[in-house]
Amino acid sequence: MYGLIGKILCLDGKRDELAHILLKGISAMPGCLSYIVANDPLDAKALWITEVWQNQSMHQASLALPSVQDAIKQGRPMITGFGERFETQPLGGTGL
Repeated sequence: MYGLIGKILCLDGKRDELAHILLKGISAMPGCLSYIVANDPLDAKALWITEVWQNQSMHQASLALPSVQDAIKQGRPMITGFGERFETQPLGGTGL
């Protein structure tokens, strides 16, 4: 499996709207085992995205999906930057 954990920074007051766009854009992503969008409780301008995929190539392929491209297009104006980003090798757990 392939995992990603990343922090997205957004415009003040746009976090909820960006989270909604990201959650809406994740329908029907082949190979996606888990995709979690979470608020950062210490930073009102930050979201954490935690993903688990069957493999890295399926993650890469997802970036070309129309729903993902649409989410990127809608969300990009609200994003001010990116924080930490970690690649992982998930071993298993609840929900996988």
